[in-house]
Amino acid sequence: MATPDTAPAVALEPKTKLNGKILKTMLAGALVDIGQPLPGVIHISQLQETAVNKVEDVVKEGQEVTVWVKRVKKDRVELTMIEPLAYDWKEIQPELVVKGKVVRLESYGAFVDFGAERPGLIHVSELTHGYVKTASEVVKEGDEVEAKVLEVDRRKRQIRLSMKALQTLVVEEGPEREERKAKGKRKGKKEDEAYEMPAEDITKEPEYTAMQIAWQVALEKSQKPNKVRRKSYKEASEEQENLLHDTLSKRLPTGG
Repeated sequence: MATPDTAPAVALEPKTKLNGKILKTMLAGALVDIGQPLPGVIHISQLQETAVNKVEDVVKEGQEVTVWVKRVKKDRVELTMIEPLAYDWKEIQPELVVKGKVVRLESYGAFVDFGAERPGLIHVSELTHGYVKTASEVVKEGDEVEAKVLEVDRRKRQIRLSMKALQTLVVEEGPEREERKAKGKRKGKKEDEAYEMPAEDITKEPEYTAMQIAWQVALEKSQKPNKVRRKSYKEASEEQENLLHDTLSKRLPTGG
């Protein structure tokens, strides 16, 4: 199985870490043996982060060095002794999950170094679920954290991160919450019953006690004679009127 030190040069990826030996120093840089068919070359600007006036001030022939692949050309492998960033700007995209270290705290959030050119900011509202007044309530400098990239502004060179986006929101129902919930159900049930009661009263037959029934019967009996008497009086009046009519019609005329 090929390793970075023995893999063909064409298979080497940028940022691959290699061990090598300085073969020759030159005015513009150094030639490095990296165990590849193609020679490795370090430009003077890639010897260290600060400016270099003379190559021999940093490396000498025969020195063992650690280098990283910048790019592979047809005739050489360009190297650097400056450790590359874990993430270039083009590699940082929303939804990317990164791991890093809290390097600075502010009241409004925490800055996390995860191997990019600049640290990413986790705003206090993105540290965890629930209210957070200051970042120090959740994290402290030196903490190793995991976060998700929310937004990248390459023009302003700003990176917004979130720890909350990787956390599961758990809603715990305590005794008080369950009691309120149960009370709410009972209250709703009473309101439904109260709302339906008038409809039941309309369709239900009235119920009377024994005394009410007896009173009703007595009342009906007391009203019947009056109806009979009114009927007899009417009939008697009609008979008297008919009799008077017959008498007058049969009366003999008198002489005049």
